[in-house]
Amino acid sequence: MGKKIVVIGAGFAGHTAALYLGKALGRDHEITVINRHANFVFIPSLVWAGIDRMQLDKLQFLLRPVYDRFHVNFLHGAARSIHVDDNYLLADSAKGGGEQRLNYDYLIVATGPHLNFEATPGLGPKEGNSLSICTPPHAIEARDRYLEAVARMEKGERQRFIIGTGHGTSTCQGAAFEYISNIHKDLLHRGLRDKADIKWLSNEAALGDFGVAGVTVAQGKSLRTSEEFIRMVFDDMSVESQVQSAVKAVEPGKAHWENYEGEEGSEPFDFAMLIPTFKAVKLNYIDKDGQDVSDQYCNPGGFLKVDGIYGQSYDDLVDNPDSWPANYRSPLKPNLFAAGIAFAPPGPISRPHTNPKGTAISAAPPRTGMVSGITGRLVARNIIAEIENSGRQHSERMTEMYAACIASMGNSLVDGSAAVILIHPVVPNFKKYPSTGRDVFVSSMEMGLAGAWMKRMIHSTFMWKLQGRPGWNLIPE
Repeated sequence: MGKKIVVIGAGFAGHTAALYLGKALGRDHEITVINRHANFVFIPSLVWAGIDRMQLDKLQFLLRPVYDRFHVNFLHGAARSIHVDDNYLLADSAKGGGEQRLNYDYLIVATGPHLNFEATPGLGPKEGNSLSICTPPHAIEARDRYLEAVARMEKGERQRFIIGTGHGTSTCQGAAFEYISNIHKDLLHRGLRDKADIKWLSNEAALGDFGVAGVTVAQGKSLRTSEEFIRMVFDDMSVESQVQSAVKAVEPGKAHWENYEGEEGSEPFDFAMLIPTFKAVKLNYIDKDGQDVSDQYCNPGGFLKVDGIYGQSYDDLVDNPDSWPANYRSPLKPNLFAAGIAFAPPGPISRPHTNPKGTAISAAPPRTGMVSGITGRLVARNIIAEIENSGRQHSERMTEMYAACIASMGNSLVDGSAAVILIHPVVPNFKKYPSTGRDVFVSSMEMGLAGAWMKRMIHSTFMWKLQGRPGWNLIPE
């Protein structure tokens, strides 16, 4: 009898898992993906949509035709509850028809984040005080508001842009950095850069921290830090910066903040794009008695605990690289996995900070992009190995994992540029690399036109890969 495998979520992690599962098991086993949206969206390229340099049809595609080719069922809807003892879940279809029950032998939770704008009063598109580029509708609204600002500058008005994070525990600083770089470059192209004041406002401990405790690389006989690198980039772009700050509230035209020392201030703006903090997408974990046991399975943010070591101090976490998950399987239920943003990290990567007023100002650990794709592949391969009884184990901790961040500055292949940052490993491993926690000869930081070509190549190759085109599995996550 074939096995039933259910994947909740079709972002980088869930969709990658579904492709591998479909390729290996789709003809003989029942694989189902549940996703709130009918399309896959290549989130990294929304930064271009947000300045009107790429149309949405270039960065998304329908999921169902891809899954049909891979013998994967698709439910356009939302999972609501997971009945962990009885191995089924309940979901609502986006097209109506009431609640649906799906039994499973294996379950992958890959829901991505809930964009927690409500954690900061006045933040986000719903309140109308700030913007986002985290979803296609958000990016289109940001584009429209950006073009309105451009029109005002064309009339001679000066505009003030604030880009960064909208909460003391936000992550995804890289997306905000890329957006600020693209705004700078686009205004240069339009001949309007002299009409704009642009400021970076972030919860990072230092410029270039990005929630990964910064990066140090070898350049010749010396070492160079990401703080020095990003400061050079901002100086070159004439971008003002403020870090170690938590946005506490946003009102029309003004963002209020607290910093590490507990000082308060306000930042006026005409245009603000501030990334919210993330929570897990709401799922209830229910036991055989009908009791909600979510607190046993998840951390306080709702992310599923897997095979990491939780509850340690930051210093103990730093001292033990094996604290980070290896196979992303729940210790309570071996048929339950989490991938991408959905898995609970054992703690922060950057040192946490709470100011004298009790405000946490600590960049959360990123688990997007390459990390999501890699963990999606890992959990899929472990499920495949178990079903095929191969005896193989696939594992990769973030203290072993490579990641690349390519932050574009415009999408032109003629005069564009990009900051290319390669990190190994994503989470510092001081047992293996005592001085900096990372391999300074593998990790690298470069800026130039070659990076723009790499960024466009990644967009094109990943859109090919994620549509399951010929040779898709030869393209690494």
